[in-house]
Amino acid sequence: MKYPLIASAILLAAAVQMTPQKPQGSPRVPQFDNEEVKVWKTTIMPNAPLALHRHDHPRVIVPLIGGTIKVVPQGGTPVAHQWDAGKAYWLPADPPNQLHVDVVDGGKPIEVVVVELQKAK
Repeated sequence: MKYPLIASAILLAAAVQMTPQKPQGSPRVPQFDNEEVKVWKTTIMPNAPLALHRHDHPRVIVPLIGGTIKVVPQGGTPVAHQWDAGKAYWLPADPPNQLHVDVVDGGKPIEVVVVELQKAK
């Protein structure tokens, strides 16, 4: 009777290893959300830019782990920002129809809390 149990465990382990794994976590981890403000935490890894996106509202960036990040507008000139841990930085809403990616400029990840003002333009 114990052999079928062992065989089942081996088959289950093999099936788990063959199943495609989802990436660990998401770059954007929600922290708080209401009609006034959205707050999330994002970790941006070196050599792993965030997906193309935009911000319709202005936001405050509070780095938990600082560094230099480049905001690269689609078809535009990159803008480098040096963000120090524990300080706060203001970024306006993106221009209409403009998308961008965020790229770490260095060898260490950057982690930020973003506070996006939902009613401001």
